[in-house]
Amino acid sequence: MTQEERWQQQYEQMMSFMETNHRRPSKHRLEEHDMLNWFKATRKRIAKGELSEERLKKFNDLLEVADKYRRLNQYK
Repeated sequence: MTQEERWQQQYEQMMSFMETNHRRPSKHRLEEHDMLNWFKATRKRIAKGELSEERLKKFNDLLEVADKYRRLNQYK
């Protein structure tokens, strides 16, 4: 499996998880750690400018979905 295929697989897994569960992966659940780590690592690569334009576009789509499921402070 190439690196591009692996990245695409992680992207699809994260997108389907959020659409199915209507939430982001949790740091408190071990089975969701891989998705969360991939998400964080990709954000760090964006900050360093290491992500290709194609991946950046896809990840921005993912961020839009993730923002829908961002936890809100209930004590406002």
